[in-house]
Amino acid sequence: MAEYKDAENTLVMETTKGEVVIVLRSDLAPGHVTRIKELAREGFYDGIVFHRVIDGFMAQVGCPHGTGTGGSSKPDLKAEFSGEPHVRGICSMARSQMPDSANSQFFICLDDAGFLDRQYTVWGKVATGMDNVDKIKKGEPVSDPDSIISMKVAADL
Repeated sequence: MAEYKDAENTLVMETTKGEVVIVLRSDLAPGHVTRIKELAREGFYDGIVFHRVIDGFMAQVGCPHGTGTGGSSKPDLKAEFSGEPHVRGICSMARSQMPDSANSQFFICLDDAGFLDRQYTVWGKVATGMDNVDKIKKGEPVSDPDSIISMKVAADL
């Protein structure tokens, strides 16, 4: 088993392209981090596809329908916007036009996306495996999409 600096605040996401380790930022978004860990522990993300992947921008996942139209059965979250910049490797919540509409969908920035700053909730950053994120099939929608095989809190491994 790998050693993690803070296993309770580290996610290990196994994708069809390989492992991605994400460090959670509860200092920025405690409510969102709690939700992501809760869903991961319930196995919600296991098998869910990356339904929207835009080259040079981001890879989005977390819709149980694989279309970008759904979320978990849990209530939507109140926005926790911060000054943390949307740079390569940042994990942030997807939402509708309404700021307090994030639920289970999130995206990983493939490149810098400063135009999202202070408008979307940053909750983590890829520590290792960004090369695997880069390999995820692109598209809107993605044809034969890649998926999360499993997503676990490192403390549970």
